[in-house]
Amino acid sequence: MKTEAETTWSTAQSEELYGFPRWGSGHFHANTSGMVTVEPLADGRQICIKDVIDEAVGTGMQAPFVIRFQDLLRHRVERLNLAFNQAIKEENYDARYRGVFPIKVNQLREVVEEIVDAGAEFEYGLEAGSKPELVIALAMHEGKDRLIICNGYKDPDYIRLALLGRKLGKQIVIVVEQLSEVDHIVALAKETGVEPVIGFRAKLLTRGEGKWASSTGENAKFGLNTAEILLAARKLRKANLTDCVRLLHFHIGSQVPNILTIKKAVVEASRFYCQLVKMGFPMGILDVGGGLGIDYDGSRTNFESSMNYSMEEYASDVVANIRDICVTADVAVPDITSESGRAVVAPHSMLVVEVFERISKRESLSVKQRPKKKHKVVKDLEALAESKTNLGRLERYHDALQRKEEAFSLFNLGYLDLENRAAAESLFWQICEEVVRGDRDTGFIPEELLELKGMLADQYVCNFSVFQSLLDHWALKQLFPIAPLHRLDEKPSVDAILVDITCDSDGKIDSFIDLEDTSHHLPLHPLNGEPYYLGVFLTGAYQDIMGDLHNLFGRVNEVHVFLEDDEENGFYIEETLQGSRIRDVVNGVQYSHNDLSRRIKKLIDAATKRDEIKPREGVRWLELYENILETKTYLNIERPPKKKPRKKR
Repeated sequence: MKTEAETTWSTAQSEELYGFPRWGSGHFHANTSGMVTVEPLADGRQICIKDVIDEAVGTGMQAPFVIRFQDLLRHRVERLNLAFNQAIKEENYDARYRGVFPIKVNQLREVVEEIVDAGAEFEYGLEAGSKPELVIALAMHEGKDRLIICNGYKDPDYIRLALLGRKLGKQIVIVVEQLSEVDHIVALAKETGVEPVIGFRAKLLTRGEGKWASSTGENAKFGLNTAEILLAARKLRKANLTDCVRLLHFHIGSQVPNILTIKKAVVEASRFYCQLVKMGFPMGILDVGGGLGIDYDGSRTNFESSMNYSMEEYASDVVANIRDICVTADVAVPDITSESGRAVVAPHSMLVVEVFERISKRESLSVKQRPKKKHKVVKDLEALAESKTNLGRLERYHDALQRKEEAFSLFNLGYLDLENRAAAESLFWQICEEVVRGDRDTGFIPEELLELKGMLADQYVCNFSVFQSLLDHWALKQLFPIAPLHRLDEKPSVDAILVDITCDSDGKIDSFIDLEDTSHHLPLHPLNGEPYYLGVFLTGAYQDIMGDLHNLFGRVNEVHVFLEDDEENGFYIEETLQGSRIRDVVNGVQYSHNDLSRRIKKLIDAATKRDEIKPREGVRWLELYENILETKTYLNIERPPKKKPRKKR
C-alpha cells in the first residue's frame, strides 16, 4: 500500500529530480505512466524505452545492453549542419561549411554508416587519426565533395594511404602535426607522382578549459608552433608544393565548457590563416577542430561537465569571428570545417543496467546488539542516541564520531570485546541515520553531513562493468545523467550508489549530476522483486570504444531502434548485436578455447583414473565447462517464478 507521499508524487517531480528538462535537450521525458520516453527527432513522436527493453528481453537478451536511437543520431548530424548553414546565411558569410565527423569518437560500423548517410545532403565528411581509421574512412567515405581530414602521427604508409585517396578522387587533406612529416610528404609525393593537399595544425597559445585543458596550449602533444610553421612553409616552397597548402587546423581540447575560450581560439587561428594567405599560400579551409560540448549535467554553465552555450551559438560565434578577422585583414573568408564528435554522437545511445541486489547498512542498524557486560563507551553512545533534542545535528554527529573512534582504539588495544565493538558500531550508525533524517526538510546542509549521507547510502548492485561501459566515469570522473526507466510515478525513497560486478572496489558510480554541484548518491526506488532498470544517458561518445577487457566481461548486447513511420509512437528494432561470449574474450587474451577444453578434459580423465570422478560424472563436468564457454560473460540473473494467486472459493 502506497503512503500519502507516494500517492501525491508525480512524474513531473521525477522529471525535475533527475533533470530531464535540463540535459535531455527536448529528447527525453517521463510520461504519465511513469515511463521514460525518447523523442528522437524532437517532433512529438515518442518511444517508451521500457517497451524497447521488454521487446529485447523477449528475444532472449538480458541487460546490460546499449540502445542506439539511430534517428536521434541522424537528427544531431542535421542539427549541426543546419546550425552552421543558418549562421553563414545570417552573417552574410561568403563561403560554406564542410564539417567532418572524427571517427575516433565512435568507430562502430553502425554509427559511421548512419552518419555518412545522414550527412549526404550536407557533404559532411570524415576525420581519421590513425592508419586503421583511415582504412575505414577511405572505404566508407562517399561523394567527391566530402572531405577526409588526416590527423595524428603519420608514418610513410599512412601518407601513402592518403595519397591513394587522392588517386581515387577523394578530397583528402594531410594535416602536418609534426615538422618531420613535411619531409615524408615531399618524398612520397615525388615517389608516387600524386599531388597532396596539405594542412598545418597550429599550436595556439589559447588554452582550452575543462578536463582536457592540459592537452592544449604551448605544451600540446600535436601541432606546430610559429617557428615550425615558417620552417614547414619554406620546405614546401623549396619542393614546389606551395599550391598544395590549403588548410589551417587547430584543436583546443574536447568538451570545452566556455564559449569565450572558443572565441579566443578562433580569433587567434584566423590571424594565422590570414598570415599564411599573405605569404602566398592558396589556403581555402579553416578547420576549427573539436571542442563543441555536451551539457551532461544540464546546468548550462562553464562547469567541466556542462557548457554555457548552445550548438547554434557555437556555430554563430565561429562564423562571425572568422569573418570579422578576414574582413579586417582584407582576406577572402575560408570554407569552415569543424570536427565535432562528442556533440554529434553522445546523445544517441544509452546504457541500460539492471539492479539485482541491494547492500544496506540499515539492515545491520535494525539489529540491536546486547553485550553481556556493556562497556562505558557503549553506554555513552546509548545516552547520545536517546538525547535527540539536546544537541544540534552537527554536534551530535561529532560526539558520535568521537565515541566510535574511541571504541576502535579500545578494541585495537584489547580493552573492548567483539560484542561491545558491534554494539558501538550499530549505535553510531543509528545516530548517523537519525542525524541525516533530520536534514531532509531543512535548507542548508553542512558539507560533513552531505558526506555522511553518501556514507549511509545503500549500494545497488548492477549487472555491468564500469571499466567496460563507462570508462570515462572511472578514469576522468565524467558525469553522466542516470535515472530509473520506469516507476517514475512513485517517489524514490532510497539514497543509493551503484556498484558493478567487477572484483575492484572502485568499480562503482558514486558521483551524480546535481543542479548546484555533484551529488554522492542517487534517489532510487526500493527493490520489489521485479526487474528494476536504470538508464545511463549520453554515452554515445568514446564509451563504446574505450572500454577494456577488465575481468574479461567484454562488450554488452546492443539494440538498434528506429521510429516506425506508420505509427505515431511506434518503433522497430532494426538489429540486435550479441555481446561477448566467454570463449570470445578468452580468445581475445591469447588463449584458445579449444585448448582450454582439452586441458580440462585431461584433468578430468586423470581424476577419473584415480577414481575421484565417475566416468559419467566426468562427461557432465566437461559438458558444463564447454557450455559455459558459449555463454555470455555477464551474470545470468534468474528470478524465481511468480506465484499464481490462489483462487477464492
